[in-house]
Amino acid sequence: MNVQRSIQPDQVWPMDRRIALAGLFALAGLAILIGLGAWQLERKAWKEALIVTLTQRSAAVAVALPAPDDWRFLNPANDEFRRVVFRAEFVNSGDPHREEARVYTSGSALRDDIKTPGYFAFASARLPNSRIVVVNRGYVPDQQPTAATRQLGPIDGMVTLIGVMRWPETPSWFVGAYNASQNLWFARDHQAMAAQNGWGAVAPFYIELEAPAPPGGFPKPGRLKINLTNNHLQYALTWFGLAIVLAAVFSAWVWSRRPAAFADPR
Repeated sequence: MNVQRSIQPDQVWPMDRRIALAGLFALAGLAILIGLGAWQLERKAWKEALIVTLTQRSAAVAVALPAPDDWRFLNPANDEFRRVVFRAEFVNSGDPHREEARVYTSGSALRDDIKTPGYFAFASARLPNSRIVVVNRGYVPDQQPTAATRQLGPIDGMVTLIGVMRWPETPSWFVGAYNASQNLWFARDHQAMAAQNGWGAVAPFYIELEAPAPPGGFPKPGRLKINLTNNHLQYALTWFGLAIVLAAVFSAWVWSRRPAAFADPR
């Protein structure tokens, strides 16, 4: 006669404990993945609003450059890409190696007309009140700019400049901001350029020049086109998809092991 053996508690609970422990880890992972997906949706809304704001600023009519007394109140969140117009005179120090700072570029995401390597020519400009503003005068095509590359002198005399306000870049961990042997910059840090070239105290922002173009056409100024990447929806769907996969895998794992806990132990 077959006698069905009863399942002892110590034969069931070890598996239940493993399932419960795995469930806690799965629940924590699920919460993290859903949280990351929700965060990316928030970033998506923020990025879309930022693109609209910056596009409106860069397309607006140029306004007068803020007075120096107001510079300390300016910041990238409120003033980046704001179009301004002002009168200034490029500083001619007599030392051509100090009149221009070159920033290497392999192409620009903000200018459709730049397709080949070259550099941006930065120079200091003196306002009528004697304060100094750094100006990115524009793009110069050059496959391999070096310290021997002839620097292009700025326009002489007091001129009316139109451009947008920009703030300095943070140097990359992998690429130095400045190469002394080439006299070439790899980050648009205009304040570091001013210190290197002896331009003195400068405004906390620099100007990305739109006009006028110098005689000969180079450096070539130009209008910027806001082209910020917005992949946050893709990232959000990825995190939510991973959450679904985690839930499905855990459910399948539990389903495959729960019967073993109650099976006939013979």
